[in-house]
Amino acid sequence: MEKATFAGGCFWCMVKPFDSYDGIEKVISGYTGGHVPNPTYEQVCSNATGHYEAVQITFDPAIFSYDRLLEIFWLNIDPTDDNGQFFDRGSSYQTAIFYHTEEQKEKAIASKDALDASGKFKAKIAVKILPAAEFYPAEEYHQDYYKKNPAHYNGYFTGSGRAAFVESIKEGL
Repeated sequence: MEKATFAGGCFWCMVKPFDSYDGIEKVISGYTGGHVPNPTYEQVCSNATGHYEAVQITFDPAIFSYDRLLEIFWLNIDPTDDNGQFFDRGSSYQTAIFYHTEEQKEKAIASKDALDASGKFKAKIAVKILPAAEFYPAEEYHQDYYKKNPAHYNGYFTGSGRAAFVESIKEGL
């Protein structure tokens, strides 16, 4: 098993896209990249801890490739927004790929460069590629939020503008 870590804005919206495939063991919402140990949601949202909201995926690369994880990531974010995602603004909602191995780093860079060169977006791709840092699971009520609170999740996913954006880019990527 390997780990992959992606920050794509609100972690509620980043669990579901990865959660239903053979070869993916689990997807955990949490915080990474900051300087405060064991941060709380409130601390992270204050943008004072340096953490990103992120998901950490445990997967079997023999069944589900890292390349496929990258494809799913790109299809579920606005890669040109450098100050958050959709309704969510600030450093804790910025996008990043946190690599766990040199191979992941190389693949992340190559996929970012390919997307930038594709011309699919008018603006430059703003997603950072960073070394994996300590990952702190978010509070239990954030885990699998789309399953626990489907009405609220769906309202947020649609109301934030993410649903329409994701639908609009799926055909173009």
